[in-house]
Amino acid sequence: MFSLPDLPYSYSALEPHIDEETMRIHHDKHHAAYVENLNKALEGQEELLSMQIEELIKNLDKVPENVRTKVKNNGGGHLNHSFFWQIMTPDSPKEPKGSLMEEIRRSFGNLETFKEKFAEAALGRFGSGWAWLIWENAELKIVDSPNQDSPLMENKFPILGLDVWEHAYYLKYQNRRADYIKAWWNVVNWKKVEAMLASAKSS
Repeated sequence: MFSLPDLPYSYSALEPHIDEETMRIHHDKHHAAYVENLNKALEGQEELLSMQIEELIKNLDKVPENVRTKVKNNGGGHLNHSFFWQIMTPDSPKEPKGSLMEEIRRSFGNLETFKEKFAEAALGRFGSGWAWLIWENAELKIVDSPNQDSPLMENKFPILGLDVWEHAYYLKYQNRRADYIKAWWNVVNWKKVEAMLASAKSS
């Protein structure tokens, strides 16, 4: 059985950039619903229910075809949100350091150019979805995905992700997705992103 992870900080910890009410609804309602629906879709499938969520998403071909879409959507939602909570923090170092900064400079020239290109992907994602920084073929790349699709579904390794579904920002920012993206940089957990990069390089 899959379970809803606790937030690694309080609901209000990311204020004023992400408001407490949004965090409560986003975690306790939206993420919880993905977990509940995923478990329902896999009821009786003990082998699949015992998998790590990353492995399940990488192996959707093992899921019975009649529930595969439900598992893709809800499993992807569970995976993406579990990841999202981790790469935010109230104690953001504001910019990356070490090997992560080196790779950003190698791939994009500088941090500001990276942020601009990442924001373009987040703004350009029509409707609901995600913007990602991934490690692929020994370099950093920016991609976006629809709905709750994860880069892991294509064997790509996400190290940073931004939820641009309206439920992630609408209470505070309404239709101003650009303002949400700009504010979000203030809570990025660059230390965690660097750890994800190290894991990607070693995998």
